[in-house]
Amino acid sequence: MFEPRRILVPTDLSEHSDRALRRAFDIARQFGAELLILHVVRDPVQFCTVDFCVSESLMKEVTAQMLDQARHAVRYQVARFLSMGDISLSTHITVGTPHEMILKEAEEKGVDLIVLSTHGATDLSRHLMGSVARHVLLGAGCQVLVVK
Repeated sequence: MFEPRRILVPTDLSEHSDRALRRAFDIARQFGAELLILHVVRDPVQFCTVDFCVSESLMKEVTAQMLDQARHAVRYQVARFLSMGDISLSTHITVGTPHEMILKEAEEKGVDLIVLSTHGATDLSRHLMGSVARHVLLGAGCQVLVVK
């Protein structure tokens, strides 16, 4: 029988992610597993366009502000689920390409299960699986549960 010990839940702070978080909390409670919650901030802006470049110090400041806002938003999202039980959990906020960072985190943390939603904040189509979920399914070295 599959008994996950470490569960990774990527969140983009959408309602779809709420469903995945709820399912992950249920599984973690059932198996006494540790919950790892990950939010990936996409790279904020390009450094240069045709005729203008953003200074490195300004980029660092913008990125720091985005990470700080993301930390607060993830704490708020997770707080809504804490009443579901006493679960060991940690959060990690990083910058990069979402599917790449999810797969990297899963490998580095020795995750047994990734729980993610079929669609993210963009929800471009209700009929096709989101590209992040698709890339994670194709690249994961562990079990993946995709929540509708």
